[in-house]
Amino acid sequence: MADFVDQVVLHIRAGDGGNGCASVHREKFKPLGGPDGGNGGRGGDVILEVDPNTATLLDYHRRPHRKADNGKQGQGSNREGANGADVVLPVPNGTVVKDAKTGEVLIDLVGMGTRYVIAQGGHGGLGNAALANSKRKAPGFALLGEPGDALDVMLELKSVADVALVGFPSAGKSSLIAALSAARPKIADYPFTTLIPNLGVVTAGETVFTVADVPGLIPGASQGKGLGHEFLRHVERCDMLVHVIDCATMEPGRDPITDYEVIEAELHAYGKLEDRPRMVVLNKADVPDARELADIVRADLQERGLKVFTVSAATHEGLRELTFAMGEWVAAARAARPVEEPTRLVLRPKQLGAATFAVRKVNDNLFQVTGEKPERWIRQTDFTNDEAVGYLADRLERLGVEEELVKAGATAGAEVVIGSMDDGYIFDWQPTLNAESINSGPRGTDNRLG
Repeated sequence: MADFVDQVVLHIRAGDGGNGCASVHREKFKPLGGPDGGNGGRGGDVILEVDPNTATLLDYHRRPHRKADNGKQGQGSNREGANGADVVLPVPNGTVVKDAKTGEVLIDLVGMGTRYVIAQGGHGGLGNAALANSKRKAPGFALLGEPGDALDVMLELKSVADVALVGFPSAGKSSLIAALSAARPKIADYPFTTLIPNLGVVTAGETVFTVADVPGLIPGASQGKGLGHEFLRHVERCDMLVHVIDCATMEPGRDPITDYEVIEAELHAYGKLEDRPRMVVLNKADVPDARELADIVRADLQERGLKVFTVSAATHEGLRELTFAMGEWVAAARAARPVEEPTRLVLRPKQLGAATFAVRKVNDNLFQVTGEKPERWIRQTDFTNDEAVGYLADRLERLGVEEELVKAGATAGAEVVIGSMDDGYIFDWQPTLNAESINSGPRGTDNRLG
């Protein structure tokens, strides 16, 4: 079983709003107590929150379906239903949230404590007490709660470290991070021993920083070869890149200069990393031939403006100088940037019930009505209750839907779809259903629906 997951598809659903209650107050000696049905509770939200104690997306790999609680139904005596509990999902710092279907980036979660409402709970339905007015004094119906948001998102973790170690497979990056810190990654003498980034905490005097051991890169990594995209995204947030070069490799066509140029070409092709400072570590100096080769190529690398360190992860030679050099760069980078704070999210929710709607003539006998208000009203209507259906007809008439249908050429008996053509609500339109005919029948009925 994997113990590190940096990409996962999460299926989330916010809670549905509770239904409103249709109730009439009943009390001795008060035969006309009036409506007292309470409103339904709001459904719970699904919230992503950056948590310093979370380092992987493993929990969501094992349990990818998450749902918030529904709101409770309203009750008589003007008692409102309880709101559904929110579900807060902790994610690591540096998590990118994308739409699983389109790939659109929804939010980049950086900064401890940052919160983002990824799925909003549905609104609770109004009880009949809230629906009463001077003309409809005792409604025999209530509105249904609205469904909560449901969507699939992809969570993608980009490691947040100060220094990234990059290089070919088996260059000694895992051995180096094990020698510099308390991290204990898997170390073996074969390519791609490291398949997940390992993070280590390194101390250089008063500077404490993190180092990421990025899995080995090969030619073509920027195009995804050898899981290159999965590995390279962990480099994006690092402040500094350290090339770890194997000076003891016996592979044909490989030498320190060529290795450096190949990895640099892949980093350049991947993009977003041009401004990162670089240094070079010539590793495995404990091997005699490797030390000689390191002495030969040092001048060439320094002429390119690079700081070069000859080290041995096995004997710890040169590690102190390397550690303090990295610490000096990290301290300078931290001093130059503002203090990291939780991302300030400005929420601009849509206005509920925006008045815009559209009527489209599909054919001579079929018309489609789309718009936030009409579609929302359809979701709120209990179609088993005639009075509720009459109330919907009144709302649509006041909005101007009937007038627009007439302009579009609709006649009595024409089919009208409110919403999408696939799953919208279909009914036979009768223009005689208008707000001028006030219901005077028993509660729960509407005399216009005969």
